[in-house]
Amino acid sequence: MPPKVKFKKEEIIEAAVNITREKGIAAVTAREVGAALGVSSRPLFTYFDTVDELKKEVWHFAKNLYEDCVKDGLKSEIPFLGVGQNYIRFAKSEPELYKYLFLNPPDDVKGSAMDGLKLSQNLVRESLMQIYHMDGDTADKYFRDLWLVAYSLTTLIVTGECPYTDEEISALFTEFSVSICKAYKEIPGLPDGNFDKEAIFRELVKK
Repeated sequence: MPPKVKFKKEEIIEAAVNITREKGIAAVTAREVGAALGVSSRPLFTYFDTVDELKKEVWHFAKNLYEDCVKDGLKSEIPFLGVGQNYIRFAKSEPELYKYLFLNPPDDVKGSAMDGLKLSQNLVRESLMQIYHMDGDTADKYFRDLWLVAYSLTTLIVTGECPYTDEEISALFTEFSVSICKAYKEIPGLPDGNFDKEAIFRELVKK
């Protein structure tokens, strides 16, 4: 009779998540997981044919954690701001999971960063339309522009290259938010990409 499996599938996934949080996804190996559980690598292959299958479970864990983070941000008094703040917090508190989710996802997962944009965009669209008095298309493009700013900052954060304090990051978001909102509301055709950019720039440089 084969020996009884000592660990459940969920415990193996938890061990892999903890290894990722500490050392990065590349450190998730059968030997490392076994060592974390205090056993050989054998229990892992009771539930997974390959280590890559286990790593995919870590990716799903990170994705669910991120979605919970976004949804929690929606409970804020200003949902759009709450989502942005929680996005930054996720990058700061879970840098290795962030990198695996958005920067270096599994090979069979394509467009993870843009999927993150679409997920957040769909969740905050109604809030933006109501608070900022925008139609759906303008709200989507406004969020897209600010999300690109956030993505740049979080990438700097998780790679250890961000030179900005929390206060400076907040000020940057405010500056971009005001600028983009003002532009979309005051430049006819801008949200559609149908505007006279040369005329607009001529007027701006005069001021």
